[in-house]
Order: sequence, then C-alpha cells, then structure tokens
Amino acid sequence: MSFRHWVILLPLIAALLSCSAASNDKPGKKHTVTIAGSTSVMPFTEKLAEHFMVDHKNFIVDVQGGGSTAGIQATINNTVDLGMSSRPLKGEEKRLNTITICYDGIAVVVHPDNPVGELDLDRIRQIFSGRISNWRQLGWVNRKIDAVSREEGSGTRGAFEDLVMKGREIDDGTMVQDSNGSVKEVVATDPYAIGYISMGLVDRKVQPVAINGVKPSIKTIKSGRYKIVRPFLYVTNGELDPKSRQFVDYVLSKEGQKILKNEGLVGFYD
Repeated sequence: MSFRHWVILLPLIAALLSCSAASNDKPGKKHTVTIAGSTSVMPFTEKLAEHFMVDHKNFIVDVQGGGSTAGIQATINNTVDLGMSSRPLKGEEKRLNTITICYDGIAVVVHPDNPVGELDLDRIRQIFSGRISNWRQLGWVNRKIDAVSREEGSGTRGAFEDLVMKGREIDDGTMVQDSNGSVKEVVATDPYAIGYISMGLVDRKVQPVAINGVKPSIKTIKSGRYKIVRPFLYVTNGELDPKSRQFVDYVLSKEGQKILKNEGLVGFYD
C-alpha cells in the first residue's frame, strides 16, 4: 500500500477507533433510592428529591405514599431503603433506626368562609368524638358538622389521637380520607367541614383555627406555645448504604433544611 493510501486511511482508522472507544464508555449506572410511607412527609420528600437529583444526575429518588404504618412495615421487610413516618415508632418498630428531619404542627382547619376561628382542645375532642355535632353548639349556623379524619394507620391520625384525643375514640360516623391532601380538598369545598392536616400543607384553600388562643406557625411552634407538634422521621433497617446516605445527608444539610423551612416546617436544628 502506498504512502498516499495510508495518509487517506489513517484519519478513517482513527475515527473508527474513537467511535469504538466511545461505545465502550457506558454511562454510570443510576443509583435508585426507594422511599415510602407517610403522606404528610411525602410531598416534602418529593421536593427534596427534585432538588437533590438536579445536582446528582446519577441518582433516582423514588418517593411513594401509603401511610406511616405501611412505610414502617416496608422498611422492616427491606422492600424500601427509607421509610417515612409522621408518628413515633411503637413496640417492635423501635428496632428500626430513626432520623428526625424536621418538626411539623398538626393544624385543625375549616373552610375560609367559616367564622369559627378559635377552639379549645376539649371542644376539638368533643367534635371528633361526636359529642358536638352541630355548628350551632359553637355559635354558628344550625348545620351538622362534617368532621373529616385520616384512616387507621395514618401517622397524622396517630399523632392527632395522642396529642388531641387523649384516649377518646374518634366517632365512627366521621368521614375518613386516605391522605392529608384529600382531607384538605374536602374542607376546601365544604363550608361545614372541619379536619386536621400537616401545617406545611395549609394554604389559602383552608383556614387554620387557633387552639387555646394560639394559631399554628413556625414562630409559635419554636416558642413552644403551639402544642400539637410531631416529628417527621425517616426510618431505616440497619445502616444505609453510602449512596443512599448521600440523600439523607442532603436533607439534613443547610440547603435541605432551608427547603423544608420554606415549606412551612420547623427545621431539625432550630
């Protein structure tokens, strides 16, 4: 083969070798972090995951609901990397590791057109136990109270029962919804409804009532004046693998905590 032919072929050979090398450079395998549980913690974890994945493109953070009890059980069964809970662990659950990511107030909410802006804890207990069933008993119209609760196994319901009901049973006639978002939508569309949701989900669609004269806010929670407060937890079964730990470290970082505080929650370090 002549020198001239080699001059023509060498660039082609170099190009082919370059293509071959590129085809062998497989992109890094994405690491999936699976998270499930509390529907109170879920929307905030989804937002954290979105921000985290922008800067960590080799990660997929898969966030699902199901409720605190379901998330805890999935963690025990090793079907998720992280469980989410909006209630403390009980009994055998305590063998799991817990990571407190922030604190949340439980807000009792009514429709924005409802003039009942303040209740004490005893009246709230009586409403949800069925002993107060008409708004006239609270100084408003002669109309049945449409009380809305979370389902059994919900972390929000468990915390509400512990912090508010104090041993009284929630009335069997109370409407039950399977997420905080669903409770909020019912109250937002029914002027005669009352329910309880995560403070971080309160917006203009619903109105939080003052309890014993104190409205839920970051300020009143931090000062200790608002009492209906619970931790938001991640739970793990043993030690996390190093890559999953990166997401948890991000949540607990200054940037992650700022995201949670911007959503109306109280940071872990506050």
